[in-house]
Amino acid sequence: QVQLKESGGGSVQAGGSLRLSCAASEYTLSWYCMGWFRQAPGKGREGIAAISMVHESEYYADSVKGRFTISRDSAKTTLYLQMNNPKPEDTAMYYCAAADTPYCYGHPFPHDYNYWGRGTQVTVSS
Repeated sequence: QVQLKESGGGSVQAGGSLRLSCAASEYTLSWYCMGWFRQAPGKGREGIAAISMVHESEYYADSVKGRFTISRDSAKTTLYLQMNNPKPEDTAMYYCAAADTPYCYGHPFPHDYNYWGRGTQVTVSS
């Protein structure tokens, strides 16, 4: 079965940069979107960015718009999240996910995503 695995997390100073990667064991033709989510202690899982695997359109939550960039490789087996100017409030566990439903377009909702990585911790210090 398809598996996702995040990497690239760690500690970074505010104003620096960090790039997260998500490797898929294989690309499934039924995938419509891939996205990035995060969850901080005491908070729910938040969708912050998503990309259509069909139309290549992108979505960003207001909290990260202009600072984070989502992208994928041509083989559609690796997803990236470029984090520029991270802030302490960006500290969270970051997850990548893939959806096989066409309802994933736009804001990414956790319930629309079927495949999940185990997460990678990002800690931003001031």
